[in-house]
Amino acid sequence: MTDGFAGDKKKGQSLLGPLERKFIDWGIPKIPKPILSHHLTMITLFWSVGTVLFGWLAVENRVWLHAMSVMVVGQWLTDSFDGSLGKYRKQGLVKWGFFMDHLLDLLFAGSIVIAYSFLVEARWLQFLFLILLLITCATMAVSFLAFAATNQFQIAYYGIGPTEIRIGYVALNTFVYFIGTTIFNWGVPAVVALNLVAFLVMVVQTSTMLWRIDYEANVDSAPRP
Repeated sequence: MTDGFAGDKKKGQSLLGPLERKFIDWGIPKIPKPILSHHLTMITLFWSVGTVLFGWLAVENRVWLHAMSVMVVGQWLTDSFDGSLGKYRKQGLVKWGFFMDHLLDLLFAGSIVIAYSFLVEARWLQFLFLILLLITCATMAVSFLAFAATNQFQIAYYGIGPTEIRIGYVALNTFVYFIGTTIFNWGVPAVVALNLVAFLVMVVQTSTMLWRIDYEANVDSAPRP
C-alpha cells in the first residue's frame, strides 16, 4: 500500500524521454524472469565501484576511460529498467525502490566526480572537484526535499535529465581519451560554475513555489469575515 505516495511518478520531461520510454517498454518483457527489479537497483553498487576503479586506472592509461563509459551505460540500463520492471512484475516495492534507487543514484553520481578527480594533479582543480561533489549532492537533495514537500518528484529540468547527463559523461570520456586531460584546466571551472548556477536557479524556483503553496494555504484557511 503506497498511501498516495507518488515517488514512482516523475514530473518533467527530458529531451530523450519519449525515445527512452519506447525502448524501456520494448525491453521490459524480454528481461529473463529470474531477474527482478531489486536486482537491477542494487547492481548500481557494481557500476559505482567500477567507475571509481577505472577512473583511477585511467591516470596511467586513458584507455580505461572507455571502461568507465561502459559503467555509465550499464548504470543507465539498470536504472532505466528497474522501476518499470517492478511495475510489470507487480513486485510492489514502490517505497523501497524509491529510497534505494535514488540513494544509489546519489552514490553513482558521487563516484563519477571522484573518478574524474583522479585525472588532475593541480590542487586547485582537486579542490574544485570537491566543490562539484558538494553541488552535485545538494542539487539532488533539492529534488528529494521538494518531493517531500509536494509529493511531486522532478528529475528533468529544461529538457535535461539523467539520460542526457550520462551521454555527456560518455562524450567527455571519449574526448579526454583523444585530446588529453588539459581540457580540465578550463572545463572543470566552467562545469562548476554552470552547476552552481543551475543549483541556485533550482533553489530559488523551488523556494518560490513552496512559499506560494504555503501562502495560498494560509489564505484559504483564514477565517472569513
